Amino acid sequence: MRNAVLTGAHYMNGDVAAAEAALAAGCRFFAGYPITPSTEIAERMAERLPEVGGIYLQMEDELGSMAAILGASCAGTKAMTATSGPGFSLMMENIGLGLMLEVPAVVVNVQRGGPSTGLPTSLGQQDMMQARWGSHGDYEIIAYCPNSPQEMFDVTVKAFNASERYRLPVLVMADEAVGHMTERVVIPEASAIPLVTRKMATVPPGEYLTYKPEADLVPPFAVAGQGYAVRFESLTHDVRGRPVLNAETEVALVRRLQEKVSRNANEIAEYEEYRLEDADVAVIAYGITSRCVQRAVDDARKDGIRAGLLRLITAWPFPSWKVQELAEGVRAFVVPEANFGQMVHEVERAAAGRVPTRFVPYPPGAMPDPDLALAAIREVAR
Repeated sequence: MRNAVLTGAHYMNGDVAAAEAALAAGCRFFAGYPITPSTEIAERMAERLPEVGGIYLQMEDELGSMAAILGASCAGTKAMTATSGPGFSLMMENIGLGLMLEVPAVVVNVQRGGPSTGLPTSLGQQDMMQARWGSHGDYEIIAYCPNSPQEMFDVTVKAFNASERYRLPVLVMADEAVGHMTERVVIPEASAIPLVTRKMATVPPGEYLTYKPEADLVPPFAVAGQGYAVRFESLTHDVRGRPVLNAETEVALVRRLQEKVSRNANEIAEYEEYRLEDADVAVIAYGITSRCVQRAVDDARKDGIRAGLLRLITAWPFPSWKVQELAEGVRAFVVPEANFGQMVHEVERAAAGRVPTRFVPYPPGAMPDPDLALAAIREVAR
């Protein structure tokens, strides 16, 4: 029997790395429905979870998968599912439910070309705005966008930690190329992997209120059946978890759900800076696109153009403050994406007209061509 955490260096694809990261983070329940290009995550979890005392369920569809992991989490178990575009759409209602119930869970979306069934075996980055706005109502979300199998491991662990810390579903927005890419992945010893578990109730059971927040705006968690009266409620509710259907309660509740993330955006949001110290042109990219266009940045430097790269590791919360800071010193932004315009709108919003933003749309289904980004860099640098 293998250990719960495979340590050392391994050659594995990004999907397998995400599965191993989930196990390392303490995930012991997975419910999912096979869908390309994320199926390898489900396959790995089906093989590995029984080895570590966990449970794998293949559900009838993605609606049931999302409901199942929320239920497992309500019972106190770290839980995850994985999907791609069409399944992600089906999960949206229950992602919203998880946000309202404040239930930790992790959803890995290995993006492919869409809409609808689209390009099942080819890359896309077309779900980035759906990740932020796909469910109805006002809310904040946390979404990571890895650009390598190693980072699939790293950010999946972080996704579990953020989910437990802030009590909400957290997204890993990978893409087909990263999910199916095989590279060296180094898995640390279990003791070297920082783990977070949800804050549990410490008050006597008679004093516990399901949604009474502490100073960090996050309520302590209690598991039904352990002496606490727990009331999970999807309607607008008070701190007891009882429906209160008026505007005042809605404002207080929804503001808190937003602010427990937005107040900590600077702590949550991650990005990597490459050659930005003296840049005149800042390229902003994420996922597989960020790897491809780094060559364009280097080639621009060879041409005497001072280009740099801001690589988003988290898409949401979006690091608007960093874009605003860059806008004070660069002449233009270049935003390449494997879609026809998504995160570029967030860059334009943050730049607020200070400098122009040049979008480079890469067609979903094909690997991003660095030369197209280089041409855009040259154009804005004139």
